[in-house]
Amino acid sequence: MVKRYKYPFVIFITSFFFLMVQVSLASEKNIGVIMTGDISYYKEVHKAFIDALNASGFGHEKVNIILQTPAPSVVPWSNAAKKLIAYDVDIIVTYGTPATVAVLNEKPDKPIVFAGVYDPEVLEIKGKKVTGISSKVPVVTAIKYLRGIQPFTKLGVIYNDSERDTIKQVNELRELEGQFGYQIIKFNVKKPEDAFKISGIEALFITTSCVARQCSYNVSTILRKEKIPAASIMDTGGESGAILMITPDPEEQGRMAAQMVIKILRGESPSNIPIERPKKIEMIINLKEASILGLKVPLDIITSATRVIK
Repeated sequence: MVKRYKYPFVIFITSFFFLMVQVSLASEKNIGVIMTGDISYYKEVHKAFIDALNASGFGHEKVNIILQTPAPSVVPWSNAAKKLIAYDVDIIVTYGTPATVAVLNEKPDKPIVFAGVYDPEVLEIKGKKVTGISSKVPVVTAIKYLRGIQPFTKLGVIYNDSERDTIKQVNELRELEGQFGYQIIKFNVKKPEDAFKISGIEALFITTSCVARQCSYNVSTILRKEKIPAASIMDTGGESGAILMITPDPEEQGRMAAQMVIKILRGESPSNIPIERPKKIEMIINLKEASILGLKVPLDIITSATRVIK
């Protein structure tokens, strides 16, 4: 006996609807993003990244953004990388060297696009499916202008020995010791309370260390208490307590990363997309912080700045 359905048209429409949903889902791409902790610079990079995707027609209807925000430590970075690889995302986007290294250590068979990596050479990415935009700025410029605000002979430097790029920055500072007549005193910061080890210095250089960014409150507290001027790279809002910041523009970092992702989504190989250098670098003078320290910033340095915080 043949069973007859009372509403064959409805059944057809329903089946067709599910088919269309499956096709739609199949056409979406998953982009995994690793953005370390609560760091304002990376938040600005990510906002620019999303805005650029939307402006190019790659909004949420075409791509799914799977965001991981690990704490600044080796294990959380590694876990974030493993989660995105397990999810089988189509592209992995990383902000900063530690997150990028964590992904590379997992050897994923997926394209990787990075932003905010101080020096891509430390990644050893030759022959891999990796591209991105560097965030390297001239360390010598930061030292030159910091000395112009207040001379010093003992320069403290905050770094983290698990973040390769910060070690490179320490070495660059060491190479400038003879030229500028200072001695480096290193502070290996691994947790917020390590910031209270800062002492015996006349000025401070804050590297791109993610850990240093996470303990910026403690750092700024020490700087204000001891009246220590600081220069920072990768800082846009003066949250670190620095009076001088030389920083790659976060909007450019996010926009360039998005453009690279779009090229890959359209079929281009990451190996054919050259790594870019930052074209827009800001010099920010924090007059508010200088006033707290009792320092007067020379007019020629103020006029050289691209932005002044009052």
